[in-house]
Amino acid sequence: MRTAFHKMLRSFCPTVFLFFAYTIPVSLVAQKIATVEVDLAKDMAGLDIPVHINLDAISFLPDSSIAMVEVQGNNRIPVLYQIENKGQRILYWIISNSTGKKRVFELTKGRPYQITEHITSTAENGFLTIASKNKNLLRYNYKTMYPPTGVDTVFKRSGFIHPLWSPHGQELTRINAPDHYHHFGLWDPWTHVLFEKDTVDFWNLKSKQGTVRFANFVSINDGPVYADFQALHEHVAFKKDGSEKAALNEMQTVRIYQPRENADYYIADITIQLNCASVSPVVLEEYRYGGLGWRATEKWNDTNSETLTSEGKTRKDADGSKARWVIVQGSIDDDYAGAVMMSYPTNYNYPEPLRIWPEKMNGRGDVYANFSPTKDKSWALNPGQDYVLKYRFLVYNGHVSKERAEAAWQAFANPPVITIKLK
Repeated sequence: MRTAFHKMLRSFCPTVFLFFAYTIPVSLVAQKIATVEVDLAKDMAGLDIPVHINLDAISFLPDSSIAMVEVQGNNRIPVLYQIENKGQRILYWIISNSTGKKRVFELTKGRPYQITEHITSTAENGFLTIASKNKNLLRYNYKTMYPPTGVDTVFKRSGFIHPLWSPHGQELTRINAPDHYHHFGLWDPWTHVLFEKDTVDFWNLKSKQGTVRFANFVSINDGPVYADFQALHEHVAFKKDGSEKAALNEMQTVRIYQPRENADYYIADITIQLNCASVSPVVLEEYRYGGLGWRATEKWNDTNSETLTSEGKTRKDADGSKARWVIVQGSIDDDYAGAVMMSYPTNYNYPEPLRIWPEKMNGRGDVYANFSPTKDKSWALNPGQDYVLKYRFLVYNGHVSKERAEAAWQAFANPPVITIKLK
């Protein structure tokens, strides 16, 4: 029987259902709806892989009447899953330890088991924090943050990610660095933007031509499989007559998948959806940086960190090259940590050009990485159309090899093939 707490959670986050993992005897197996076979023929390096299926294409049963189990020999092992409902129901779950060639699951008629720990999204005091098992993983800043005392307030900004934490709790991002007060952890403005006959710089705030602002949350969810939020950003142009006008609307979706117990990594997905905010078109003009940038921790420099791209480029020659993924990692607090930053094949100008700071940046080798699709060509955005960029981060402690980075990218860009057999 559901408790009052469960009813409250259901009303707050109706897409979430959870199952406790234990073995069900064969004699108690419920009526089967469908068999779901996941082909793991590609080498996934034992990583946990998020996968999903369209539930509406399988069953019209209510969410509360569906169970999912993994078939292992004669046993049926309940699986944690989460349902997203944005016009159609999409069922997500995580395949742990993705070794072997095939995993078999069943959807059955059943009731949700007792709700256990969630990965959580908590918004308060201007910050939205995603945490798992009392460990903070990512913080989104929706309140306007001002620069340090004595610095021009033109450098104020909202709508950015900082900190991005490693699984061991080290901060991998930096904001308001004295050399670049307009750098904000993980953030995604554009630099040369043609809008209503003006070229607007949304990146370099000191130009006083424009900025990017948090406007509102569209959704906030948490559950057993992932926690996420959708935030609306407005790219606001400062007009010459002193007025302001939004040039671009941006829907940013950030989702973190529940890490396995004691895992040394987790997966964070960032999806950026752009559309024109008025009847005026927008051109993101060719420039050497712009888009999703990562200003890394001040604890990294050219002697204790490393960069490697999918094409074998290092910090010496990565800038301007094109890549599917880039590893940025280094020593931090007597530990080692980093992230693999991955680009999705449908992104504009894929494989995307990289902006990587040179080895002696600021005299010490400060670290910055940026997938910049407009680095070598412009991008015209027309009213009435949506434009989407997808990125994934594998955030970890320890060293990640090129083989593991490639496996992580394959799971993102070419996920396992799923075959569904009804009943």
